[in-house]
Parts: sequence; C-alpha cells; structure tokens
Amino acid sequence: GVEKLMRIIRLPGIHHDVNATLICGEQGNYMVDVGTSWYQLLIQERLRGKIGEEGELDGIILTCRRYNHSGGAAFLKEEFSTRVFAHPNAAQALSSGDFFTTWANRYDSDMPPIETEPIIEAHSFEVGDGTFEIIELPGHCNDAIGVWQADRGVFIAGPTIPKADCPSRWDQPTGCLPDLLASVERIIQLQAKTLIPAHGDSIRGAEEVAEILEKHRAFFVERIAAGGELPRNWPRPSQTCNYLTP
Repeated sequence: GVEKLMRIIRLPGIHHDVNATLICGEQGNYMVDVGTSWYQLLIQERLRGKIGEEGELDGIILTCRRYNHSGGAAFLKEEFSTRVFAHPNAAQALSSGDFFTTWANRYDSDMPPIETEPIIEAHSFEVGDGTFEIIELPGHCNDAIGVWQADRGVFIAGPTIPKADCPSRWDQPTGCLPDLLASVERIIQLQAKTLIPAHGDSIRGAEEVAEILEKHRAFFVERIAAGGELPRNWPRPSQTCNYLTP
C-alpha cells in the first residue's frame, strides 16, 4: 500500500476556543488541545471528517489546564474511547474539575472533570513517518507544554504563544513572568519553520517565526525590568482572555 505520510492539521478555534491541531500518521492520530466544552459536538464532527468514521483517535494532548484548551476533553475522551495526556501539574485540577485554576468560572461554565495521564519533557509519541515530543514551557501556568515535530520544524505552542501579536498572561493561577520569558527563549532555540499559536493562523517561515518570537521575548524582558507592570496604555484583558492585547 501507499505509505501514509504524517499530516499536521490546524482546526481553527471558534470564539474563545483555541486551535485544535490534529497529528495523523500511519500508526496513530493525536489531537493537541480541544477548546471549551461549548463546541465539542462540532469538534467531534470535524475530527470524524478528518480521520474517517472508522478512524481511531489514539490520544488527546492538552497543552495546559485552561478551560478554552481543555474543556471539551472529557466528552471527546468518551466519544472516541481515547486517552488524555497532560502535564502532571495539571492532573489534580483536571480530575477534580477545578473551575478556578482552569479558569472555567470566568466563562460561567463548569469544568467537566477528566482523568489524565502524565507527560513531561522529552516524552515522545510515534505516529509512523516520525515522532513528536513534549517540551515543558511553564510561565502562563505551571503545566504549560508545547509539541515539537523536529523533522518538519513544526511547533505547536499552546498558551505560551497565544497569538502572533499578543503576548501571554502571567497573572492567572500558577503563572510566572520569569518562567514565561525562559519558555519563549526555549522556543526560540528550536528554530521552528512553522509555529501554531493558540489562536489565529499558523506562522510560517523560519524568519517570520523568529521575528515574532523575538517580539514576545523583548516584551517579557521589558516587563521584568518594569517589575511586572503592564505598559500604561494597555487595557486590562477581558476576564476570559489568556493573552494581553496591546
């Protein structure tokens, strides 16, 4: 038969939802992030459309505990009889449906509780025609991770790079500004050719990725120098938002 090559497909997030990214290969299909529980039926349909009625989902990987990344995971886990992976720092909040640190309360929503399996730095997943690995990126929260496909230079950034032109927040539960800077520096070292942020279009081309990451890095360096204060003219982010808007 024809070798099925790995595909990495961004399913754009609706409204508050983050992008869900499907990694498909001959030996496995994985979904990175799922969005809130509001559009979970739609995500289920989109996923079926990509992997087929008979297709199996081998796992869901959550880049952090926040509701707009993880809220739909309990439903999809059940629907696809699959496993859900998250950083161990998120395990208790997710299994108890903690609506505070997941930020679900800011969406006036319950957090559907979910049991997860731990993934840490350098944990890798084989999908046939390549593997992808987990990179720990604390800062937005202490369980934030990214997903790196080295052969293609594709990086799924999670909450650390929420949008090309908007930096991540560190003032939500378990956030830490110096960690956020270190995590952005870590992403820069990867020299990714494509970066998929939490919201909005993929950033394509090594130069474009490097340029955008440098803006994020410089912003956090300035904020640390300013003792963690936001620039004076920046509005306070809306309570559901995981990023800052200049």
